[in-house]
Amino acid sequence: MRDAYLILENGIVFKGRPFGYDTQAVGELVFTTGMTGYLETLADPVYYGQIVLQTFPLIGNYGVIPADFGPGPVHLKAYIVRQWCQEPSNFRSEGNLDSFLREMKIPGLCDLDTRALTRIIRENGVMNAMVSNTPELSGQQWASLRGYRITGAVAAVCGGGDVSETQSSDSEYKTVVWNFGDAPGLAEGLLGHGCTPVIVSHGANFGDVLAHNPDGIVLSGGPGDPSENMRIIQEIRKLCDKGIPIFGVGLGHQMLALALGAKTIKLPFGHRGANQPVSEFSSGRVFVTSQNHGYAVAPDSLPDTAVMSCVNSNDGTCEGIDYIDIPAFSVQFNPTDDVFARFLAMMKG
Repeated sequence: MRDAYLILENGIVFKGRPFGYDTQAVGELVFTTGMTGYLETLADPVYYGQIVLQTFPLIGNYGVIPADFGPGPVHLKAYIVRQWCQEPSNFRSEGNLDSFLREMKIPGLCDLDTRALTRIIRENGVMNAMVSNTPELSGQQWASLRGYRITGAVAAVCGGGDVSETQSSDSEYKTVVWNFGDAPGLAEGLLGHGCTPVIVSHGANFGDVLAHNPDGIVLSGGPGDPSENMRIIQEIRKLCDKGIPIFGVGLGHQMLALALGAKTIKLPFGHRGANQPVSEFSSGRVFVTSQNHGYAVAPDSLPDTAVMSCVNSNDGTCEGIDYIDIPAFSVQFNPTDDVFARFLAMMKG
């Protein structure tokens, strides 16, 4: 098999072998630490525009199981692993990783030192990279690599986004889920807690959300720089004056904070994986959470009406905010049952 190369914007070149779709790609290089869940990683819209590196060395051993991640498109630019399993073993498997990436038109790269590559990102921060068929780039390719930026991420992953409603058999509360890319998973969680989730498009406005007469509003997670979404942030600010319980997750957590006067920062290498420790101040408990984000709310920018409720145990970054003057709170991580229960209690009043 021929060689392929991962070229970092700082000039470092890694040699590996290609698999998946045969093409070159430029993206923002990030790493994720999950030992399982590679299918969910590939399907996660928050990876829009990024080249994803798996730190766990063997990926693909349980094959491809479409029922676990749905038929949606793959939004990442390329996939980097130490080794991919060519003969998966799982009674539910319907294919292997190589064939899946070919179908999704996503290039893969294997047989390179992913540990050394991860160290570079941890020490230097996320950076642009290119999956290339040659170890040398032309001047035009270098310009494309170093000038790459992720923009328009929310609109790109959400598409048109028609309104959809799912009725719970024991529903008490109608909850609007404002979709910034990651609404289906949140809707499923709400459904399991006795709510009727109504998903509205990212292109909705203040009036569109209120037209559903919601008992609560959920701001979903999604990709990209939160501060880029100024129109949405302004609409969220209008909702905060209505006294309706609001719950923000991920990108929604960040945009709610921006709407109320806080600022966001880009993290050196982000939090991506299923093993991120979060400390909750009120209880003193530490949760092991699933996360995928490269931005965070700056704690020193919070207004007087907001209190940081959770912190990342590794680096001290903001993982949750409670708002004092309005019925609203938010978390940076994928919500647990306790978090959903808190939102339900807020809607009950």
